[in-house]
Amino acid sequence: MKLNSRLPTLSSSPLLVVISGPSGVGKDAVLSRLKSTEPQIRFIITMTTRTRRPKEINGVDYRFVSNEVFESLRKKNELLESANVYGNWYGIPKQPIREALKAGQDAIVKVDVQGAATVKKIIPEAIFIFLMPPSLDELGKRLHQRYTEKPHELEIRIHTATSEIKQASKFDYVVINNKDGLNTAVEEIRAIIIAEKCRVKPRKITIP
Repeated sequence: MKLNSRLPTLSSSPLLVVISGPSGVGKDAVLSRLKSTEPQIRFIITMTTRTRRPKEINGVDYRFVSNEVFESLRKKNELLESANVYGNWYGIPKQPIREALKAGQDAIVKVDVQGAATVKKIIPEAIFIFLMPPSLDELGKRLHQRYTEKPHELEIRIHTATSEIKQASKFDYVVINNKDGLNTAVEEIRAIIIAEKCRVKPRKITIP
């Protein structure tokens, strides 16, 4: 059954949705497709100190900043979470989330598994969704096809993914992103959000 084109607004309390999963599982593709169908949701852009890759757009894919800017926000406690991943810093700025929730908009953030664990300690009422690959073999193929990592980096990422997948049970939901199954993964995430909006006792999100 195909879901309606727009999510219903049943709950008066806006939601914070945290999307996570191993590198290469397709988080960016899923969120890009979700953006095209849910313009009323605020998609929070991750901040990073890593070098911009070809075809990436600043302010769309990531907010690319210097180490000095990133460190300044950390000291001011203006990052919901931050982590050093493969030698680069990544973090979620708090202010865009505050603005979304104040406006009554649901907010979605994308973090790595380590970052999700940090956010859960700070905001346990957020919705945590783990995006799962159909298999490690398939994940390895996707990483290889990106052509963004050297052979030893691929090995590290696959080893890390094995450990991260074991953390899936700590999330609220698991969505499998099968090969050629992007639409299904997106519809399942939308179904989760709809179900959460139907809760008798809505989640109450507070950003410290």
